[in-house]
Amino acid sequence: MARKRNPWKISRRLGKFRRERQAILITVLAVTIFAGWSWLKAHPEHDPTAPLDLRHPIGWATASKLVDLKGNVSECRAVLDRSDVAFIALGATGEGACARPDRTQLSAFPLAPDTPAITCPVATGLQLWRTKSVEPAAREIFGSEIASIQHLGAYNCRRMRGGRSNAWSEHATANAIDIAGFTLANGRTISVLNDWPTDSPEARFLREVRDGACGVFATVLSPDYNAAHADHFHFDQASRWSGVCR
Repeated sequence: MARKRNPWKISRRLGKFRRERQAILITVLAVTIFAGWSWLKAHPEHDPTAPLDLRHPIGWATASKLVDLKGNVSECRAVLDRSDVAFIALGATGEGACARPDRTQLSAFPLAPDTPAITCPVATGLQLWRTKSVEPAAREIFGSEIASIQHLGAYNCRRMRGGRSNAWSEHATANAIDIAGFTLANGRTISVLNDWPTDSPEARFLREVRDGACGVFATVLSPDYNAAHADHFHFDQASRWSGVCR
């Protein structure tokens, strides 16, 4: 004769099994959360709540943190201070569409022939671009440091493409800068105009630093964009979420 199963005992065993399984799941979840939290603390570049420091590697949260700086001059300059980047905060100037409430001048950046006043978001982009893209590429490809970065200007109170009714250029508030070339510490020069069309180490370098700029600027335009940019890279920090990289 078959033994009858005790429904109460079966129910009790099932309840115990469910509680044990639930305890295991809670433990696994707690360990996972703690491990994730610990990993984020060790990698603040991926942590959206960690203060931005330009000395950290570029991570998942870097782009959104850079976007958050647009329109917040005091916080942006706090980032430069935190990142040990020397700069001068200049007084506001201009009016209308060409008003410049944010005039930030990098004190120790190797721009040539001079160091123009730009917006703080452009300054943060330049600092990240130089340290995370330009300098590593120069060391890898040429075995040299960067001596200077040539520019064609930052501020120009004008509309886009020179029209009278076109949208105002980001240059109208110095929220942009045009980069024309580089000089290495070993004396070698690299020109966007002369070297971009070639099949050379210089061309490889230019493409690497162009691509590197796309992660830190809202707009990056190169000779691939149009003939007007044949001799320079255009970088700006327009107020947009999605970037333009061409």
